[in-house]
Amino acid sequence: MTQPFKPSIKQNIVLLGYSLFWLLIIPFSMCHFSYQLLRRKPGYTKARLSRFGLTTNHNTQMESLIIHCASVGEVVAIQNLVEQLLVQKPNQHITITTNTTTGADRVQLLFSDRVSHAYLPYDFPLFLKLFLKTKRPSQVLINEMELWPNLCDQCWSLNIPVIIVNGRMSEKSTRTYQKFPSLFQPMFQKITAICAQDQRDYQNYLTLGVDPKKLTLTNNIKFDLSISVADIELSHAIKTDFSLEERLIIVAGSTHEPEEQILLNAYLALASVYPQLLLIIVPRHPQRFEKVHQLLQRQKIDTLLMSEKKACQPSTQVLLCDQMGKLRAIYALADISFVGGSLTDKGGHNALEPAAVGVPVLMGESTYNNPAICQALAASGALLTVTDAPQIESACKIWFDNPEQRKRAGEAGKQVLTQNSGAIQKTLEVLNDNSH
Repeated sequence: MTQPFKPSIKQNIVLLGYSLFWLLIIPFSMCHFSYQLLRRKPGYTKARLSRFGLTTNHNTQMESLIIHCASVGEVVAIQNLVEQLLVQKPNQHITITTNTTTGADRVQLLFSDRVSHAYLPYDFPLFLKLFLKTKRPSQVLINEMELWPNLCDQCWSLNIPVIIVNGRMSEKSTRTYQKFPSLFQPMFQKITAICAQDQRDYQNYLTLGVDPKKLTLTNNIKFDLSISVADIELSHAIKTDFSLEERLIIVAGSTHEPEEQILLNAYLALASVYPQLLLIIVPRHPQRFEKVHQLLQRQKIDTLLMSEKKACQPSTQVLLCDQMGKLRAIYALADISFVGGSLTDKGGHNALEPAAVGVPVLMGESTYNNPAICQALAASGALLTVTDAPQIESACKIWFDNPEQRKRAGEAGKQVLTQNSGAIQKTLEVLNDNSH
């Protein structure tokens, strides 16, 4: 029988020091919140008081579950698991916590009033205890890898199981956690179970000292992605509203600086060969919409904003999506896709979104967020790695000039999803095995 974990005196002192550090930050956070609230800055409402532990419980009689997602990407990734949980336990109240306003907006967009949203409290013991005692969750799920020492400690103290779902642990993160063993080793001891995305993540958790009995290799729940009817209907509507029926389309999704410029350079070279070509750019973060628009204007690129809701003209070169929540629908319009965060050191975003609609994928070399996904897609021929504008141009020419090859690459991507599905069912089994 496994002995109950008991932190050492040194580990308790380090955790106390970590909490005192937060005590120094919190007054500034409170002043910043009050200032933004008075300015009525978008996203700064009384809902953000949950950052300080002040929240409400919508129904004290219902079983409660908290799922933490750092921001938009994690919310989107968890969608199908949440849908399954809503079906499996219709009387369970789910609260999804995020750190960002964009994450909060995506929770509302995907789930409406079927779940609640709250901002995760700052990692200070008092705030977390207030929050957890109000919500009274039967479990706390953490999606992917955002781990907080005091969150894990307070859940452990209150006997609330903490389960990491779709757990990711890169070599870079592993090295960071190893640098501060007195703070992070106890945190991993206090986690109840971990569902690892792939063998790399599983092995890295073992390297950090996680008990193998707590680990389950579930595969990546992103493989269980399905494109909704609403996404397909939205895709058809965009195609009609923006007169895209006769256009050859490259979609650059979830882009970061300087990826827009690299894609634009490739596009301009390709457009001289394929005059009907259109580049659709979907920046990763909404705060960059205007910055990307200015980039295009400075170079006198004929650009249409999606928010303008006007049809593209034959002369339109770039359609800039300056609205959130439309990327999956836009990928369905593409002949070729580029998935961002991969030509810059961001680890790459979700290549399965274009693959799910049969669109071949281009990515840069930075894919450490989803290595198994990218490896599987590349092995099937659905994904090609590019490093600069000339390579993007060359890859696009091959697929544009060989439609059958392009179609086979797209179908191969869909097949990868089918062959690797099942992670959600394995995750549900882990959750059921660790419920009170």
